[in-house]
Amino acid sequence: MIHLKNIVKTYADDIHALRGINLHIAPGSIYGIIGLSGAGKSTLIRCINMLERPTSGEVLVGGRDLMQMSEAELREERRHIGMIFQHFNLLSSATVYDNVAFPLRLAGKSADEIRPKVTELLALVGLADKADAYPSHLSGGQKQRVGIARALAGDPQVLLCDEATSALDPQTTKSILALIRDINRRLGLTVVVITHEMQVIKDICDRVAVLDGGVIAEEGDVVDVFTAPRAPITQEFISVLLSNDLPSAFRGNPIEQSPSAGSYMLLRLTFLGERADDPVLAEMIRRFPRVEVTMLFGTLDQIKEQPFGRMIIGMRGAPADIDAAIAYLSEQHLKQEVIGYVRRNDAPAL
Repeated sequence: MIHLKNIVKTYADDIHALRGINLHIAPGSIYGIIGLSGAGKSTLIRCINMLERPTSGEVLVGGRDLMQMSEAELREERRHIGMIFQHFNLLSSATVYDNVAFPLRLAGKSADEIRPKVTELLALVGLADKADAYPSHLSGGQKQRVGIARALAGDPQVLLCDEATSALDPQTTKSILALIRDINRRLGLTVVVITHEMQVIKDICDRVAVLDGGVIAEEGDVVDVFTAPRAPITQEFISVLLSNDLPSAFRGNPIEQSPSAGSYMLLRLTFLGERADDPVLAEMIRRFPRVEVTMLFGTLDQIKEQPFGRMIIGMRGAPADIDAAIAYLSEQHLKQEVIGYVRRNDAPAL
């Protein structure tokens, strides 16, 4: 649906916002683009609908190169690309109904055509009873729902979301993300989500690109990127959600790369799908009683409805016993990573 080829965007004073971006976004998918402030993500999403014209490259939407279109052709093409914004961008002096009807009026639709369309869209976003209300009387979540309905008014094939939830509280964010996911499923829209929050990516996206300094630092399926991040910037984003802090009994002691007398091996385990619900660790402890195991951190969550578990354990014992226990975990198809070795503050050496 969307294919960006070697997109470069340079501003005056030789400021390079984008440095050769290549992306392919499949039809009907939810694609996330994440980055810190200044990474170039908002510039990138505005290049997709040509609100920002790239300095060079190709922007293909539905097989058509927007870079080769005239302004009149672009105006027509943008009607098939909806966009929702961080700060809603509603007309404060217009009712909810009129805000949603606005793009339809610009397109020359009659009142008889507009009325059923707006009614349908307000029902879709859960605001059927707010048609006559003004934005000043709405909550932040309701304002964003109006913005979503307005973006859908032109029956777009693509929906661009530019930090659509960053101005909302966590509970409202969840409801808006659920709405976007539902719209994606019902209408088959291709959705592009720009955000600086990994939680948003984890909740609804199929694939993700991590933008850093105008280049793509990492790209792939959300499950793969989340469970095995390669780029330091990606690891930083994920660490916000998945704490690696050690309990107080270990805190303050350095993590070494080689074992020492009495130290615990720190092992990070990742569970996916059905494995997340299986008592694999309990079975390992039962099978290898000579290995001392201590739980340091654990969480069970979901990545777009797929169960996902993450755990850090400490293991201490004879090297052969530990190797056998780790081999058992490998047989259970658990992803694992040795973080290092650390001594417990209150434990004597073996």
